[in-house]
Amino acid sequence: MSDLPPLRNRYRATALFHAGLAVVILLFAGLTGGGMPKAIVIAVSYFVLATGWSWFRFRQQEARDRKHGS
Repeated sequence: MSDLPPLRNRYRATALFHAGLAVVILLFAGLTGGGMPKAIVIAVSYFVLATGWSWFRFRQQEARDRKHGS
């Protein structure tokens, strides 16, 4: 485990992180001459799936912590 304190709002931090990576996907496609419509679909899909999965895992961890009284 890390010595750093936990994030105050990890849901927002995760959404911002994945939004940043989605922008990187768009920048990469634009700089390499890729098709932007396809890149937009990929970037949005990535953002929705990755953020949803992260939030799902956070909720599982929170439920597990409540169950075990941590």
